[in-house]
Amino acid sequence: MLAVRWDGQRADGAARSEAVLPGMEQPLRLHGFLRETTTPEFAGITFYEVMARSVLNRVPGGSMPFGWTVNPYRGCTHACVYCFARRTHTYLDLDAGHDFDTRVIVKVNAGEVLRRELARPGWTGEHVAMGTSTDPYQRAEGRYRLMRDILGALADAGNPFSVLTKGTLLLRDLDLLERAARRTSVSVSMSVGHLDERLWRSVEPGTPSPRARLDAVRRLTDAGVGCGVLMAPILPGLGDSAERIDSAVAAIAAAGATSVTPVVLHLRPGAREWYLAWLAREHPGLVERYERLYRDGAYAPKAYQRVVAERVRLAARAHGLLRERPGEHRGSGATSSAAPPSRPSREHATQLTLL
Repeated sequence: MLAVRWDGQRADGAARSEAVLPGMEQPLRLHGFLRETTTPEFAGITFYEVMARSVLNRVPGGSMPFGWTVNPYRGCTHACVYCFARRTHTYLDLDAGHDFDTRVIVKVNAGEVLRRELARPGWTGEHVAMGTSTDPYQRAEGRYRLMRDILGALADAGNPFSVLTKGTLLLRDLDLLERAARRTSVSVSMSVGHLDERLWRSVEPGTPSPRARLDAVRRLTDAGVGCGVLMAPILPGLGDSAERIDSAVAAIAAAGATSVTPVVLHLRPGAREWYLAWLAREHPGLVERYERLYRDGAYAPKAYQRVVAERVRLAARAHGLLRERPGEHRGSGATSSAAPPSRPSREHATQLTLL
């Protein structure tokens, strides 16, 4: 019998501890498990609802510009083939490929637990980042509406936070973002790595289109909620040419983004195997190039990253997004346009340092 490691989310002894997954001969144990559910509107997706004991997650090591994250979901219906969070599903004895896309853990009491944690006497109001693992505005959020309670708790506490997403469902909560911004520091970033519609349908099949995401950036900007764009990931051989980068940055600028910050694709274990299998099916002519670029690990060589970063910097300058910092000059390789309004995840920050 497989035992899923979910003890840390156990809320109380009343929660069921066993669920029989489709196609499995023996039950798979999910501690803290409430129920398994499917619905016609999410064909092929199974949700496992659990009661969370805690939702504030400390970032280890103090290496990030924020110390805490909240992730109401594990697994993601966006199904991005490159997602760096895929490996986290293996901690639950699920696989990093198809299971990550179709078996989603839902912390149904996330807002209630967060409100309680923010009210603790020892809590000092540190920045809370969302979107650092799976996307809080994935399609499942339309069903569970967890972010309404989460943002409400943060707004009521006057606690600073940031959101990074590909989900245009974020616009549903514009009222809460505006309310929170009147009390504390709120930053929002949309992830848009390219504008290629065919590539989008293949590599990010569960997400809103890149154009729809940029429309959301415009609506946020028009509402007075500044929104930056994390140009991520930039895919070697697919979205890294000067022409494609310039086209994307032009659209990002036209949408009113406050910044553009590039992130070249990185391939951690779990994501690496799933992405390279997709590449071999869809773009076999690029396999050898990827083998060279990523032969030494998860990150492309620094020299390649600098080339991509310079292309983004030049496009940002051309389209009015670049505001150089003191001491920077043309040709320095700097990529910052304005301070990104959303604090990046640990993986994003590592990549930005390399750039």
